[in-house]
Amino acid sequence: MSKKAKLLTGMLSVAAVLLVAFAYYYVVLPPINIHAPGFWIFVIVLAAVFTGVVGLCSMTMTEYYKEWAGRQWKQSKPEFKSKKAERFFYLCAVLTAALVVIFLIGGLLSSEIVNASAYQKLLNVETRSFTDDIHEVSYDQIPVLDKDSATTIGNRVMGTMVDMVSQFEVSDMYTQINYQNKPVRVTPLQYGSLIKWFTNHSDGIPAYIRIDMTTQEAECVRLEQKIRYSMSDHFGRNIYRHLRFAYPTYMFDDISFEIDESGTPYWICPVKKYNIGLFGGVTIGRVVLCNAVTGEMTDYAVEDVPQWVDRVYSADMLISLYDYHGTLKHGYFNSVLSQKDCLVTTDGYNYIALDDDVWVYTGITSVGQDKSNVGFVLMNQRTMETRYYVISGAEENSAMSSAEGKVQHLGYKATFPLLINVGGQPTYFMALKDSSGLVKSYAMLNIEKYQTVAIGDSVNECEKNYRQLMVDSGIVDEAESEMKKESRQITGRIDKMVQTVLDGNSHFYILLEGQSRIFDVPLSDNADIVRYNTGDTVTFSYHENESLNEVTKVEAAQQTVQ
Repeated sequence: MSKKAKLLTGMLSVAAVLLVAFAYYYVVLPPINIHAPGFWIFVIVLAAVFTGVVGLCSMTMTEYYKEWAGRQWKQSKPEFKSKKAERFFYLCAVLTAALVVIFLIGGLLSSEIVNASAYQKLLNVETRSFTDDIHEVSYDQIPVLDKDSATTIGNRVMGTMVDMVSQFEVSDMYTQINYQNKPVRVTPLQYGSLIKWFTNHSDGIPAYIRIDMTTQEAECVRLEQKIRYSMSDHFGRNIYRHLRFAYPTYMFDDISFEIDESGTPYWICPVKKYNIGLFGGVTIGRVVLCNAVTGEMTDYAVEDVPQWVDRVYSADMLISLYDYHGTLKHGYFNSVLSQKDCLVTTDGYNYIALDDDVWVYTGITSVGQDKSNVGFVLMNQRTMETRYYVISGAEENSAMSSAEGKVQHLGYKATFPLLINVGGQPTYFMALKDSSGLVKSYAMLNIEKYQTVAIGDSVNECEKNYRQLMVDSGIVDEAESEMKKESRQITGRIDKMVQTVLDGNSHFYILLEGQSRIFDVPLSDNADIVRYNTGDTVTFSYHENESLNEVTKVEAAQQTVQ
């Protein structure tokens, strides 16, 4: 082969490798970071492709004759063109194999088999008091929907948007956040197909869905400035590609969709941090916030993330970290063999709003099949703070089965429980859904005595039934129950009066002159409220809560209390 031909062959080989590298990088988007397994796979693939191209260019087919039983025929076999070409090919092959070996050894040395103690210490767990941390809250702060129910409601809302439903679909993200002190789920719309992206991408995505987790009210929030960076977009406006080209070395974890307190949509993009070896001990080190409308990005250290951001650590990551903490106290082999003192999270989790953050809740059980919990944990999705509470009782799936047994004639299914405080008692709260996924009823179950189950068509009715059931069952005495829910009285002039519907029941929200507190008057229990108007003076007997004061009795004022 002439020098010119060799040069052309070499140039074509390099061009082929570069083309494969560009296509792979543009589609897969691996981070350029030695701690990223995807980067090693990228390099190994390129090395293998380059070795293959070198082999093809270094070999030629040599013809020879083969004879058998007096017959001859012509065959050919590959041979290297020169010793130099042969040596170069084998050098490339050895380097590729070395990369594979380093990758495998790096994975082994980063595993919990070798680093059990380091994995166990990744999460700092603080034992806390349940009654000190989990206060009784107003039931307008308790989310009654799970993700599946939110998805059903979101799809129904989208079906009413006749101007958008043919071009856009609802994403299945449904991130749970605290928005203006209310638990909500938010999810963006996405392009319905590639063709619909072609016809709509110049304008962008026009809206997102916001669902109130307490009232089950859903809204399609239309945007003046539309979303131009999303997961369903393509080329440079695909959110993953937009982030990768701006931060080529960052190893992004699962991206979530949130809105700030003014309703502006953002992509929350946590950056992985590997704490053990090459590939082990994953936590979060930084967070990139990307404005979904403008594409503007801001990079924060994890401890400096703004307060309104709720999801930095995914629930799956937090649960994995706790499982390391609970099972590796006495080393890896103990966690597999004798399993002494090993604790693990239960099968499932839910979210609790606490201190203006979203916390992952899950039960803790010993390794085995005892179907009971020894405690539970709350894990902050923004800060990774983890609180452990020692409370033995029913495991969540057992509690769900117990609640479903109360309504088995209706065929309702329970959501994964929420942990709440009712009268100082740790209590599971569950919504009960029909076959279409809509919430029809509610259940409260005492964690320590899970045979104590109360059902109600509304949250307030369920709570009343549950409190009475605890008295009847001897869990608390009647005097203690009343003391836990002390009744107060106030007299004042009605300044503002708004009617609303909660759980299918009419309520009046009332402001009294000179008072910042809101009084919740259930119409079913206080029909006399319809006799009063703004400016009338009234006396309320009520139970004090953090946001809404629950009125138990309404009567005409005998005197004015300042």
